[in-house]
Parts: sequence; C-alpha cells; structure tokens
Amino acid sequence: MIKAAIYGMGNWGQRLVNAVQGKSDKIHFAAGVVRALEKYEEYAGQAEISLTTDFAKVLKDPKIDAVVLATPHSLHADHIIHAAGAGKHVFVEKPFTLSRASAEAAVQACEAAGVTLFVGHNRRYLPALNDMKTIIDEGRIGKVLHLEGQHSGPSGYKPKPDSWRAKRSENPAGGMAPRGIHTLDAMIYLNGLVRSVFAMSERLQIPLEMDDTTAMLCRFKNGSTGYLGTIIATANFWRIHVFGSKGWVEMRGPKALKIGDLDGAVEDKAYEDIDIQRAELEAFAEAVAGGQPFVEPPEEIINGIAVIEAMVESAQTGAVVEIN
Repeated sequence: MIKAAIYGMGNWGQRLVNAVQGKSDKIHFAAGVVRALEKYEEYAGQAEISLTTDFAKVLKDPKIDAVVLATPHSLHADHIIHAAGAGKHVFVEKPFTLSRASAEAAVQACEAAGVTLFVGHNRRYLPALNDMKTIIDEGRIGKVLHLEGQHSGPSGYKPKPDSWRAKRSENPAGGMAPRGIHTLDAMIYLNGLVRSVFAMSERLQIPLEMDDTTAMLCRFKNGSTGYLGTIIATANFWRIHVFGSKGWVEMRGPKALKIGDLDGAVEDKAYEDIDIQRAELEAFAEAVAGGQPFVEPPEEIINGIAVIEAMVESAQTGAVVEIN
C-alpha cells in the first residue's frame, strides 16, 4: 500500500479521499496540505489525516510516497515539478496544466526524476468507454470518420465570484477545464492525437468573467474530424458519438452504449456503475508499485492541453490553429 498526501481538501479533494480511505488496500491518505487548518480539522480527524499548510514539509517526509494534487489549475505545473524533484510520485487532477509549455516541463520533470505521473481522467475507467474503444479498434464500425462530443451542465452558476473557479485565468475556453477536458480526453483516447482546431467561445449568460458557451471543430492526426461542445449554463448532458464507415457507436452517460450498423439495426449495451475515483486512484497506486512511469501516454497528456491552448487562440483570432 502506498501512502499519499493530498494537496487541496475542498469538495473534490474530499471526494477523492472518501473514494479510498479505509476501503482500499492499495492507497491510503496519510497527510493533507491546506491553506486554513481550522477549516478542515474536523474532516481530517474523521479521515485520520494529519494536516499541514506546508507543502515543502510533506515533500521532505520519507513516509510519504506520493502526492495527489487537487489544487487550482494554474498551480499544477509548479506543484508537479516540486513533487517530482523531491522524488514523490504524482497524481494530478485535470486539466493537467494550462499551457503546452508547462505541460511539457511537468512531464519532463517526472521523466527526469523517474517518478510515476498520473492525470485524473477518471472517465477512462468507465467500462462503457473501454468497450467503445474495443469496438472501434476491432473495426466493428469500420474506418473512423468523425467524432462528436458534448459535456455540459449548470456548473457556471455555482462558483462564488471571488472563487478561483470563477476566473477566466483558471478556466480558459469556458467550460473546458471543469467539463470539456473529460470528453476531449475521451476523444483522444478513442481516436488519437488532434492536429488542428477551430473554436468559438463566448460569455452569453453567467454573471462571471469566464465564458459559458464553447464549441470547437478539430482534425485528428489520422485525418478524421471532430466536434466538441461544452456549455456551463444549461442542464447536465454528456455524450460521445463515433461515426465509422460501417456504422456508429454512441455513449450517452456513463452506463450505456448504442451501436448502429449500415442496415439500421441498433444494439443496446448496459453496464454496472463503478466508483471511477477509486478505480483511478488504485490504478495510480498499481503504477507506482509496478514502477510504471505513465498510465496515460505522455503525448496524449500534452496534446489535450495543447488543444485547449489552441482553442483559446482560435477563439480570439477566428483562425484555424495547427498543433505540431
């Protein structure tokens, strides 16, 4: 079992802890780093986590094997680099960083230190998504021609105006950081790297400084096309649909697939619910124990961030942006 420290114990940090604490024989949270001790003392006591405000202290602790980062997006790169420099394995919440340059620097720091780097793209652990990839890879829907993704909901109404989650600097391209990155990563997982992007992003509804309605068209390295939309001022909705030369496969929500063929037949497949937070944290622990540096290929990690950066540029310039 690895012993981890979690940096950031807000709602999502606590959700990660709750997924495994006292339930897993692969990972245990022993320490937590927070800005205000008194705010988290009760929860930390219940979870049997020792608290500190000093990240450097945790990095020097030989009993801590790994750090889990649930901090503001703009701090991820710096925290990853410092953790890797201290020889700690790193699990970081998405988005990985906010620029391609910082993503590359963080990946290189982990490679140089020989530590495991894991990005919390938890939907990669959905059985339906993994089955979707198998269906595509086995050629059941033929050559992939086009992908469509949508990840929307009311999250733009929730942050307080002074929260970091309400700031454009932490949320480039509107809902891409809190929502769209999930579906973008799924598209990359299913179909490979993205090579060009055209995007539009606007603030049409929410009373915050960030955009709420964002859409992009993209071309993948393999030549197929894609569309991704993310809206943070509407009702919850999630969908990914892959069109091939022999049929299509659609995932709408986490527990169901539909597969259509050229004759018009549609097959429905249902899946059991699983705790994807526990699944990803245990996969991280297994990678650490097995000496595996990456679970998600580093080129996919970097490409996802390069796409977000390209979306911001494209929305500002009105031009197609190439990703080298």
